[in-house]
Formats: sequence, C-alpha cells, structure tokens
Amino acid sequence: MSRLGTLGGRLYRGDVSYDFVGRQKRWYAISGLILLVCILGLLFRGLNLGIEFKGGAVFTVKTQTGTVEQARTAVANAGVSTEPIVTDVKSSVGRSIRIQTEPLSGVQSARVTDEIAKEFGVQPGDINVSIVGATWGQQITKKALTGLIVFLIAVVLYLTVTFEWRMAIAAIVALIHDVVITIGVYALTQIEVTPATVIGLLTILGYSLYDTVVVFDKVKENTRGLAGGSRMTYSQAANLAVNQTLVRSINTSVIALLPVAALLFGGSFLLGAGTLKDLALALFVGIAAGTYSSIFIATPLLADLKEREPAMQALAKRVAARGGAPGTPARTSATASAKSGGSNKAAATTAVLEADEDRDDESLAAASEARSAGVKPAGPRQQPRRSSSSQRRSGKGKRR
Repeated sequence: MSRLGTLGGRLYRGDVSYDFVGRQKRWYAISGLILLVCILGLLFRGLNLGIEFKGGAVFTVKTQTGTVEQARTAVANAGVSTEPIVTDVKSSVGRSIRIQTEPLSGVQSARVTDEIAKEFGVQPGDINVSIVGATWGQQITKKALTGLIVFLIAVVLYLTVTFEWRMAIAAIVALIHDVVITIGVYALTQIEVTPATVIGLLTILGYSLYDTVVVFDKVKENTRGLAGGSRMTYSQAANLAVNQTLVRSINTSVIALLPVAALLFGGSFLLGAGTLKDLALALFVGIAAGTYSSIFIATPLLADLKEREPAMQALAKRVAARGGAPGTPARTSATASAKSGGSNKAAATTAVLEADEDRDDESLAAASEARSAGVKPAGPRQQPRRSSSSQRRSGKGKRR
C-alpha cells in the first residue's frame, strides 16, 4: 500500500489526527486576508469584461508580419478616440491580430476596416468583423444571476432537509467564499471575463458543494447519538470526520485539477486558445478554493454553530469532566496505550475501561432513540442453568 493510502487508513481509524476544527481562527484569518485582497482588486481594478458584456466591435486580420502597433495606428487613423484592445493570437491555423474597439456605427466600422486593410496590405473582405451590442451581454448577466439565485435556494432546501439548517449555512458561506476568490483572481489578473467564464463559475458551484457534502455526511455519521454520551464533543467528532475524508478530498481534487491545468497552461498559454483560458482559470481556482473551504471553512464553521446549542454545551462539560482526549475517541486511546508496552499497562487498562463506558453510553443512547421511536428494546437472553459436577454426583441436579 502507498504511503498516502497508509496515512488515509491511520487517519480514518483515528491513529493520526490533525486539528483542523480546533484551529479555526487561523483558517478564518487566512481566508479573511485572501478575501480582502480579492475584494480590493474588484473595487479598484474591476473586471475586464469582454465584448459580449459591454458591447463593441471586433476586427480580426490574419497576418504573419503585422504588429500590434500597426493595428493601433489603423484604428487611430479611422478617427476612433478610445484606445483599442489589441491581441496577438497564435493558433494551429496561423497567426492573426484581434482588435477590439468601443461600439461603432456602420460608417465607423467600414472606415476602420479600410484603414486596417491598408495598414496590413490585405483586402477589406479578408478582415473578419463582429459587432456585438451591450444588450446581449446584459441578458447573459441577468440569466446567470437568476440561475445562481435558484441554485442557492435549491441547495439550501436540500441541505436543510437532508442534514440540517446549520450545515446549509456553513455550505453556503463556503460557496460564497469560493466564488469571491475566483472572481477576485479575474480582477487581479485582468483576464477577460467572457461567457465561458460564467460557465466555469457555475460549474465550480457544484464541485465546491460536492466536496463539502461528502465531509458533512461523515460528520453526520460520527455525531449520530453523540449528545446522549460523554465520549467526545461535537467539534472533536467533526474534526475526526475531516481527517477521515482528508485523503479522499486530496485525491479527487488532484485528479480534477490535472486536466484543468492541462487546459489552462497547455491549451491557453502554449496554444493561444483564449476561450480555454477563460474557462480553465475559473475551474482551476474554483476547484482549489472549494477543496480548501470544505476542510478549513465549512466544517469549522459548522462546529462553531453546533457548539452554541445547549445540548452540545452540556456534552462538552461532560467530556471535560471525564478528561476526554481532545482529538480521538477512547477506543483509539486504548489501542495506542496497549501498543506502547508493559510500562503503560495501567494506562492501557484505564483506557479500555473508558472505552467500555463509551460503549455503555452508546447503548444508552441507542436505547433512548429506540424508545422515542416506539420500538421495544430486546432484553437479555436467558440461558439455562447448568448444574455443577458436585450437584450431579449428589443427585441434586437430577430432575424430579
């Protein structure tokens, strides 16, 4: 078995435990700093919206020797006052210059086309012209926001019904965390926001929630009947769940990031496919942020919300009174103590006794749940009495 697989088994059994939930203030501070940088980028730099959102005209001319400066000169000679966005595009079919301007009238567009043809030494018919109005971009933005709102409402309802409302709140906070970071990266890098970017953002919403729901499902399993005992607090059970799903989260994230990284660095930067860059950057940042938030934000926030409940506060007091281990259940402590050798036999015996008490707590909790459900718990099985050898010899054990 690989080292990662061995580590995953030890994490699942509780032999090794990393305190993710107990250090939530550190993770909150790191996320707060990242979010602050992203928000400042949005406020002071803004998003570089593509032509599909703000409207304009795009002129594409195929050339092997033309330069960006020639394109700027042609637009200026046509009488366009604003500075155009000129991109040198290289692809498998050849090299071309892409010139994006503000919205133009029909006469202005024809004038720019003639000047570009004259500057690059081509025919006007060889220049590809695309004119996009801002209305189309507004429709895309409106539909994207509508889809986002419907998606969030559906997610909140599903998580509330399947789990509980605190898990829904924690998942939505982590989701907003991921989206803000992804949009902030676009503002900081000034990479153009296109409809492909919107598709990428909507895609990472599902991936971020997928990773969070996997952890929450394990938290729900670990905390079933927890309030009726004194084995561990809710935060400790939640931290155990994060450790048990840690290797799984790493594996799925790496597998998802590898093809996206190939699209981002290979397809866009090496081949020059701009559409791939718009889509792959949102996916790459969103998947990485979603993995981080499911471990370091969603679960610690859920534990903070649950620890405010009176039942969980009473449970924490019982665990503290017993001197419970801050990270793992008593059964794990018993196993570790027993493996340490003869010098720790007394500690191992004590840990085993505590583990037996934990089983009693779990049995009481299960019996309480059965009574609340109207199920009569089965009593102990009656074994027939066996007579001793002395009784058989004296005849006392014979039937009459």
